[in-house]
Amino acid sequence: MARLLLVSNRLPVTVKVEKDSVAVVRSPGGLATGLSRPHERSGGVWIGWPGDVSRLSDSQRSQVEAQLAGLRCVPIHLSASEVARYYEGYANRVLWPLCHYMLDRVPRQDRDWDVYRKVNERFADLVAKHYQPGDTIWVHDYQLMLVPGLLRQRLPDARIGYFHHIPFPSSEIFRTLPHREELLEGLLGADLIGFHTVSYVRHFSGALLRQLGLDTDIDRVIWNGRQVRVGAFPMGIDTHVFESLAEDPSVLEDVASIRRNAQGQRILLGIDRLDYTKGIPRRLLAVQRLLEREPAWRGRLRFIQVAVPSRTQVDAYATYREKVNELVGRINGLYGSVQNVPVHYLYRSFNEKQLAGLYRAADVMLVTPVRDGMNLVAKEFCAARPDEDGVLVLSEFAGAADELHRALVVNTYDVEAVADAIEQALEMGESERRERMRSLRAQVKQHDVHWWVASFLDRLQGLPTLSLRSTRGGLEALTDLKGAPHLSLLLDYDGTLVGFAPRPELAAPDDELLALLGKLVARPDTSVSVVSGRPRETLEAWFGELPMGLYAEHGLWSRPAPGQPWQMLEGVTIEWKGAVRAVLESFAARVPGSFVEEKSASLVWHYRQVDPEFGALQARELRLHLADTFARQPIDIMPGDRVVEVRPRDVHKGRVVPQATRGLPPDTRVVALGDDRTDEDLFASLPPGGLAIHVGNKPTRATYRVSGPAEVRQLLAALVAP
Repeated sequence: MARLLLVSNRLPVTVKVEKDSVAVVRSPGGLATGLSRPHERSGGVWIGWPGDVSRLSDSQRSQVEAQLAGLRCVPIHLSASEVARYYEGYANRVLWPLCHYMLDRVPRQDRDWDVYRKVNERFADLVAKHYQPGDTIWVHDYQLMLVPGLLRQRLPDARIGYFHHIPFPSSEIFRTLPHREELLEGLLGADLIGFHTVSYVRHFSGALLRQLGLDTDIDRVIWNGRQVRVGAFPMGIDTHVFESLAEDPSVLEDVASIRRNAQGQRILLGIDRLDYTKGIPRRLLAVQRLLEREPAWRGRLRFIQVAVPSRTQVDAYATYREKVNELVGRINGLYGSVQNVPVHYLYRSFNEKQLAGLYRAADVMLVTPVRDGMNLVAKEFCAARPDEDGVLVLSEFAGAADELHRALVVNTYDVEAVADAIEQALEMGESERRERMRSLRAQVKQHDVHWWVASFLDRLQGLPTLSLRSTRGGLEALTDLKGAPHLSLLLDYDGTLVGFAPRPELAAPDDELLALLGKLVARPDTSVSVVSGRPRETLEAWFGELPMGLYAEHGLWSRPAPGQPWQMLEGVTIEWKGAVRAVLESFAARVPGSFVEEKSASLVWHYRQVDPEFGALQARELRLHLADTFARQPIDIMPGDRVVEVRPRDVHKGRVVPQATRGLPPDTRVVALGDDRTDEDLFASLPPGGLAIHVGNKPTRATYRVSGPAEVRQLLAALVAP
């Protein structure tokens, strides 16, 4: 298998110091467990932060470095300031709450962005240093969202994957980030971007469409001439570990002890990091509500809530801890007695063996985050129940809810409904409990962490190899252009010479463009033609005074030189227009902001002013409807940049080339510039020696590529510069 370079914020190790000796030990956890096998088998390295080793002596640090090397771990050492600003600051004070829909927790000032970016650059530099041709790179999580794009700059032909372990929010939430475009462009450096659920994939696609204007075609999006794949890969756990622990004799002794101490009470269990996304206060309120409305359960319930300390240096977490403490005290004060209290609150860490004992002892497991990327606790509970008993109450806002359908799925924000679910779980009969748990265990065992790793890597490594150097920068074409004895320039208009406007009439040429075209047509041994989808009346009004060729409606109409009459292609029929117009107008009526533009032999439905996500869905529906309804008509249905155009079949820009180049010297270099699918027909029809320049990031047959109209003008200005 290919060598694997794993990249994560933290290395999968813990540095333990005992007097003068230090030891580097592997950390527990799903990611470390799942990736250990491919890490070892591939002979690759794992790159990340080993934790704070600044207080170690030189000798101790040397020991740590040697032990890390033995584990094939490459450390990136972060200063205290970098940790405070990159990790605790931007990653966990900005990205974490935003991705969990908690905008009120995002700081008012985005002070830590620069440090986040610089640390991501340090990670990319270190990965590039260790990269060997043929390696596969897998970057993990929100702390490193810029790394794939930075790596693509450094390693254009590398195979790069990225996995987002937390929720990806809706585009409406994501758009509130000041640096939203940079983060999206960072992720698009990957070949494959993975999320836990289909809904996160949909949210990511919506953000791409809204922020970058990129439309996702099922599971792929085009960026800088590359196909970037996106997909849902729900992460699992090492089920064998928890299943084995649950049968361990010492664990079974702990289970018996927990149940004895409960003295016949039914045991509710919650196990979470003490994080404001986990919904602990609402869970406590649901337990309180059950005890309040159903006095019969008082004294018969024991709710064990394990809260693992988390991000204790962040103020928001300290405040959250105080809130949880107050709720626990209030409930125990209201419903406790001298002999017993309903809530047993444990603020500390537990090892896997202790967790397995708690899982096995519980009657009901409460996993009720207000938002969670996946939540592996829910899966651990199922794996730790080989007795096929116990009931899982699971928030619909956890990614795991997409898989664990036989749990009691609840709306965490509805405290009354959560209380109802707890009561339902407590009163559930044995046969139903076992049927539900068997189904849950089958799902968890089939899709474990090893399945997750294999499915992602198989997809990533199975993608076709693309040479990203197939197109070169447009300014590199200058030598070819200036060296040609004669030039014929065929220029698209919208998206090439000018940017797109909300309505077609708003994209008229500015004075700078008209002056540039004037210089081009005055350049010796140079002919210029505008080849556009615009109506002939528009091109005549804008450019009729310039001595150049005009070709309208994608070549349907031609006027090779000023003063000559416009000529239409022969054999074109437009009998279909009335029926097609009716369909387009019906779509325009039901999609506010869209409109229909009619040309002499074509129709265009524009949706640039429509909500991007809704407009894209409607455009797909329109194209399918047109293709089905008019399958026998001689028309082509062309998707464009926020448009759907219906035009006569076999009318395309490629038919312009013979007319535009007729009578030119044989040593003329024919050069075409364009930005969309219609221009690919033009590129394909260029004579031998012709030169095509694509404008934008779509796949193209062109040899050269420029980013947009500004760079097109820069190229043309350089061509006419003295």
